[in-house]
Amino acid sequence: MPESQASRSPRYVGIAADLRDRILSQQLGPHTLLPSERELCEQYAVSRMTARQALTLLESEGHVYRRPPRGTFVAEPRVRFRVGSFSHEASRLGKVATARLLWARDLPPERAERAALDLGDDARVHAFYRLRLMDDEPIALEKSFYPADLTPGILDKTEDGSLWEILSASYGTDIVRCDAVIESIILNEEATGLLKVRAASPGTLLTRKSYDHTGRCVEYAQDVYRADRAAFEVSATVDT
Repeated sequence: MPESQASRSPRYVGIAADLRDRILSQQLGPHTLLPSERELCEQYAVSRMTARQALTLLESEGHVYRRPPRGTFVAEPRVRFRVGSFSHEASRLGKVATARLLWARDLPPERAERAALDLGDDARVHAFYRLRLMDDEPIALEKSFYPADLTPGILDKTEDGSLWEILSASYGTDIVRCDAVIESIILNEEATGLLKVRAASPGTLLTRKSYDHTGRCVEYAQDVYRADRAAFEVSATVDT
């Protein structure tokens, strides 16, 4: 019989999986000190390099953090978001959301924005690029696009809160549904700098379309989250 995938996996992957399972099952709570590389060598009968690779893998996944020379510790669990408003989700979770505006522009739409927002040839979009923080920790980068004819003057509204609340309060547009495609990516140099993570860290890209009560798509957005700090809850109606 062909060799199983598990038996072909490097030893450090199996060690990381064992530790990951203990973290996710809460056998090891946040900020618990993990065994040292030397202790892992003895426990799993592997080399120091293999033990180090296991811890490095867990660190890249966001399950642990290192504090030399003290050691490696279990990280805080990921924030569990629902797809929608970052500000609303922070409030639901008992946290404080803020935003740092990186730029706000009037632009001609690219193909993706034009298709999502169903815009004509001469249409423009109002675009925001913002760094989103939760309890002062950088979590995501949001790039949001709105039809210019729907949102006159919105570029001058630089509040650090929810753009959805601005849509509602200033334009009478309430978002009632949001669809998203979720993809795993590697963060580019700009994103790692703004989100304060290591180079080539994993990220999660949400490409969102948000609709008002008439069924019109009023927002197209591309949100990039730190994969080590964010997870997403998804529910679906199952056809029978």
